[in-house]
Amino acid sequence: MAFYEDLKRFGDRPAVADDRGQSLSYRELDEFCTRMGQCMKGGRLAFSFCENGIASVSGYVAFLQNRVVPVLLDRNIERGLRDNLIRRYRPEYLYMPREMAGEIGGYQAIFQEGGYVLCQAEEENGYPLYEELALLLTTSGSTGSPKLVRQSYENIQENAASIAEYLAIDSGERPIITLPMNYTYGLSIINSHLLRGATILATNATMMDRRFWQFFKEQGATSFGGVPYTYEMLKKLRFFRMDLPSLKTMTQAGGKLPPELHREFAEYAREQGKRFIVMYGQCEATARMAYLPAEKAVEKYGSMGIPIPGGRLELIDARGNVISEPDVVGELVYYGKNVTLGYGESREDLARKDERRGRLETGDMARRDQEGYYYIVGRKKRFLKIFGNRVNLDETERMVKGLLSGGDCACGGVDDHLYVFLAGATEEEAGRVVPFLAEKIKLHPSAFTVRQLDEIPKNEAGKTQYGKLDAYIEHG
Repeated sequence: MAFYEDLKRFGDRPAVADDRGQSLSYRELDEFCTRMGQCMKGGRLAFSFCENGIASVSGYVAFLQNRVVPVLLDRNIERGLRDNLIRRYRPEYLYMPREMAGEIGGYQAIFQEGGYVLCQAEEENGYPLYEELALLLTTSGSTGSPKLVRQSYENIQENAASIAEYLAIDSGERPIITLPMNYTYGLSIINSHLLRGATILATNATMMDRRFWQFFKEQGATSFGGVPYTYEMLKKLRFFRMDLPSLKTMTQAGGKLPPELHREFAEYAREQGKRFIVMYGQCEATARMAYLPAEKAVEKYGSMGIPIPGGRLELIDARGNVISEPDVVGELVYYGKNVTLGYGESREDLARKDERRGRLETGDMARRDQEGYYYIVGRKKRFLKIFGNRVNLDETERMVKGLLSGGDCACGGVDDHLYVFLAGATEEEAGRVVPFLAEKIKLHPSAFTVRQLDEIPKNEAGKTQYGKLDAYIEHG
C-alpha cells in the first residue's frame, strides 16, 4: 500500500516548486514514484543525501511509497563521517546529486532524473529490516552521529495528520522551507503539507539571502517555520518592518524561544492578523508533541502549550510518580502513536521492533499551570551542581542573552564551575556577565568563567552544538 494514498487525487496541483522556476505536480510526483520504484526492491535500506529541492523531496516520497527505508543526511555531510556511516549501515541504495555520484565506490547508477542519481550496491546486503520501519533520522539533525532514530509508517502518518489538524492545513497553503529536510522539524512541514495537497516552496537560500525573500514574495508563501536562532536572526533583519501580505502563519520549534522574543512575535502576529504558533517536539516523537494555539500566543507567551491531537503529556518526579499539582517541576513524559520505535546504532539494530510502545521520557524538565499549559524549565542533563546549588544552564543562558544588545551566548561547564561563551558581545557586556550572574544566582564570582568566541557552534538547523564547547572547558 502506498504511504501517500492521495497523491493522484490532487492531480495537477503543484506539489513542489523551487527557486529556479521549476515545479512538479502531484500527478507528476506519483508518476516519478512509480518510475523510481521500478528500479528498487522494497524492504531495503537507502541513504538519501538531501537538499531543499524538488529532486530531494521527490526521492524521499518515492522511498516511502515503495517501502524502501531512507536515512536522510545533509548532502554537505563531511566525507569522513559519510563514509563511516556507509560502512556501519551498508545501505543497498544511495540517492544523491549527480556531482556526488563518482565519490563513493562499490555502487552503480541505476536511475537518473532531475539532477539526482540512484545508485545500487554491487554486493547485496542480507540483513533484514523490521517490516514497519519507514525512516531513519540522525538525532537532533546532527550529521555525524551514527545513532539513528527509527520511525515507523504509523509514526509518520499519525504525526503528519495531527499537525495538519491543529494547523488547519489545506491545499491552498504554500509553506516555504527554511529548515533542512533531513532535520525532523523541516521534514514534518513537508509531511503534513503533502498530506493535504499543499504546495511546498523549496529553496536552499537562507533568510539572510535576498534571493530567499524574492522567492517568498514571487510565490506568495503563506507560512514558514524556524528554530529560536531563526527568530533571533529575523529580529536583526528588521522582520517586523517587512511587507509580506501573503504570510499567514509562523511556527517555531527546535528549542525554547526566549520569553521576551516569544512575546514580541506573538504581539506582531496579533497586530498584523497573522498566526504565531510555538510548538514542542523531538525526533524521538517523530516531530511534534505539543503546540500553543495562536489565540493563546500573547496570554501564554513562554509556554510550549498543550498536547497535540491524539497525544497526552504528564509530569513525573524523581521517583517516577505522576505529579498532579500545578506549578511543580518534573520530567515531561509523552504518550502517543507518534512515539518512535527506538534507536539504532548498527545495521543489525534495524531489525528490532517497537521498544518504546508509545511512551517517551523526554529528558525535559517542565511545569504545568492551573489551566493545563506546559512550560519548559530546562533539560534534565543541563544542570550543574555548583557549591551544592543546582543551576539550570538553559535558564542561565536566557538570562545572559537578555544582557546582550546583539550577540549570542551558550552555557556549559562542570560541577562547581559554569562557563559562559559569548560571540558578538562587546567588552563592556562581557564584563557585566560575572557580577550579574553572581547576584542573580547568589554564588561567588569564582564559580563563573566568561570566554569570547568568534561564533557559537551550531548545526545546520541552527541549534547550539554544546559538545563542541567541551574543548574550551577545563575538566580538572
